This record gives sequence, structure tokens and C-alpha cells, in this order.
Amino acid sequence: MFGFQPESRKPLLRRAAIALSFALGVAGCAWMLFRPGTPPAAPAEAPPAQNTSVDEFAAEAISDSGPEPQLERIFADIEAMRLDVALKRTESLLQRYPNYRLAYLIKGDLLLARAHPLAAFGDAHNAPEEKIADLRAEAFVRLKGYRNRPPTDDVPRYLLQMNDSQQYAIVIDTRKSRLYLYQNDQGRPRFVADYYVSQGKLGADKRVEGDRRTPLGVYHITSHIPREKLADLYGHGAFPINYPNEWDKRQGRSGSGIWLHGTPSDTYSRPPQASDGCVVLSNPDFDTLGKNVQVGLTPVIISNDIEWLSLDDWNRERDELRRSIESWRADWESRDTERYLAHYSRNFKTQSQDFQRFAEQKRRVNQSKTWIKVRLEKISVFRNPGADELVVVTFNQSYASNNLNNSMQKRQYWLRENGQWKIVYEGNA
Repeated sequence: MFGFQPESRKPLLRRAAIALSFALGVAGCAWMLFRPGTPPAAPAEAPPAQNTSVDEFAAEAISDSGPEPQLERIFADIEAMRLDVALKRTESLLQRYPNYRLAYLIKGDLLLARAHPLAAFGDAHNAPEEKIADLRAEAFVRLKGYRNRPPTDDVPRYLLQMNDSQQYAIVIDTRKSRLYLYQNDQGRPRFVADYYVSQGKLGADKRVEGDRRTPLGVYHITSHIPREKLADLYGHGAFPINYPNEWDKRQGRSGSGIWLHGTPSDTYSRPPQASDGCVVLSNPDFDTLGKNVQVGLTPVIISNDIEWLSLDDWNRERDELRRSIESWRADWESRDTERYLAHYSRNFKTQSQDFQRFAEQKRRVNQSKTWIKVRLEKISVFRNPGADELVVVTFNQSYASNNLNNSMQKRQYWLRENGQWKIVYEGNA
């Protein structure tokens, strides 16, 4: 192995290792990006060969985080000139993930480094540059996402309130190619796991059918499609989401068929931008995530760049929204129609009414009421990603009055206008 090369070959191997170490972190000197302010250490002498077996390294590869911990160790070994150790770790990674193309590329480069310096990551002759660039991008975003996890005490700004039935929530950061899973811990989102994902070939912010972009917004899992009913492209199954939602339609966005799904059987993972708009996970990650998905309940918030809040700031935002919702409910019960309508934006629309027609109907209906009781249950509040201060509120509504009783699941969109929260859309959920 590398540790027993003749002295005359050591300079060659050192150059090869430095080239490989640097190439694996291309796109902005990844080693320095991952360790801000810390200059790279001088390469150490290659250690003597060790008798550690591949099976012993395989135990290290087992992690809820997928291959990232083992990739971290492999790249650290390459940087420190422990090429024989890096090769053994790579072989153990392939034992666990036998169709992992990135690991095969790393192994190939490590073997080539025995013979000559490597000019670039993926130095094999006739290697397709586009495929190499895809694998290089995957290595970069996987390690960057793994090494830059959010603080454990912070929560995504979007998960303001999950209702008691919603056990988990999914938040996706498209720029980091990362999916975060949060559990509903007595009302507070608690981090559970994160996974590498692929998104649309042309990035995020879907606008029209066929633009190969992933949508941004607040969505919900609408169904589960088992693998038996799908082509191999979708792997172990799919979870469709409700794109376009009510807000998307109001903004004129079009398209359909946005799913969370797996990978083909011969592929462990896909490049960061590889789908026609869907969010794609490896099949093992899809299977693990699927155990926590509730059809019709699990929210999926997709953001370009997740905003994180301290618990204090999160509580303040949540309490403000709760007060606004409760004020709306109480003013409806009061039968003071103008006070009730003050909660609605002049830009308010339902599927069939604008604000003026809606207001006229409420004034007419309330004239026949002697009393009104409104009960809200299973309230969820999710902030929409983006510059607009927009939240999606969903709840079960029980309405009773002197001449009408009904129950429904309702969804509202609240937008901050001139410092006040106003309802801009209302309809059945």
C-alpha cells in the first residue's frame, strides 16, 4: 500500500495526494470554506501501512446521516496523506452502498494516485466531464451541509405551530440540498435527522409547467404511491405534494406532479440538480423518512435558504400570530361585522369572491344572527419562505348560530400589511 512506497516515490505520492485533496474540495477551496480562518496544515508523512480490515472500517460507515461521516473521514485522510487508510474507508463505504458512484470515483482516484499526480478530481482517461462535475458538486454540498448544521437550539422560522395530530414536519433547503426532519415535541419542533436531496435541474422557484424547477412554499403530503406502481426512475416510492397550492395559483404559477421520491435501482444518489422539479432522496433515506410521513398531515416547507430563530424569537412570532387568529375568531362571534371584516385585506379573495362581495355577504348574513359560536381546533401555522411576510393557517372549524350549524377544515393565508396581519385568502383545506 501507499505507506510502503520507496523513498523515491514519496514526492510523487505527496503531489498526488495534495492534488486529490484539493480537487475533492474544488468550487472555492472547500477545505478553507469548511474550516474558516484555519490555514491548511502541511501534509504529514504517510504512515506505515496498517492491517485494519475493510470490515473494521465498515462499522464506522453506519450512521443515520448516510455516507457523510465516512466521506468526512476519507477526505481528512487524503488531506493528511493517509491514502492507504482513505482507500480502506472508501472500500467499506462501497460495501454499505454498492451503487454509490461518488465512492467509486474516489476509489479510482486513490488507485490512480499510486502511479502519477492527479490534475483534477476524476482523472481517469475519457471520463465524461459532465458526470465528473455532478459528482464533484455532490461531494461539495454533502460535506458542506454536514459540517454546517444549524445550532441545535434554533428552529426553522416556518414551523410556528404544528397541530397535535402532526407528528413530524419536513423543511427543505434547496441551496444546501438538504432535507431536515422535525418532530412535534409538545408544540416545539425538535430536530430529528437531515438528508441529502436533489432538486430541479434549473434550481428552485418554480413558475410554469416544464421549467425544471422545484417550487418554494408551504405544502402538504397528499398521498403515497408505492414502488410497485411506479417506473424504476422513482425508486422505492413517492409522496406527492399539493403544488400548486392556493397561493401559487393566485400568483399565476402552473405545473403539477411535484413529488418527494427515491432513486433508480442502479443509483445510490443523484447530483444536487438532477430532477425535473421533484425532491429526490436516496432509497434508504426515502424508506427511513417514509416511516414518519402522515398522508394529508405532514407539512413540507421548501425554502431557498432556511431562516433559523432562537426559541425566544420563535415564541414571540408564534404568540403574535396566535393573538391575531384568536382576535379574528372572537370578533366573528361578536357579530360586529365591521370589526370582523377589519381582519381581512382589501386584496382578499376566495375561489369565487373578492373582498367587496365577501363583505356584502357577511353583512347580509349577520343581520339574521342573534348569536354565533366559533370553535377552532387542530390549528397549524406555517410561515411561507420568501420576502413576503405570509403565513398559512389551517384548522378544523365548528360554527354554530341560531339558524345554522356546520363543521369544516379551513385554510387561510395571512399577510402582514402596514404592520398588521390580514387575511388574503380563505377556503376549504
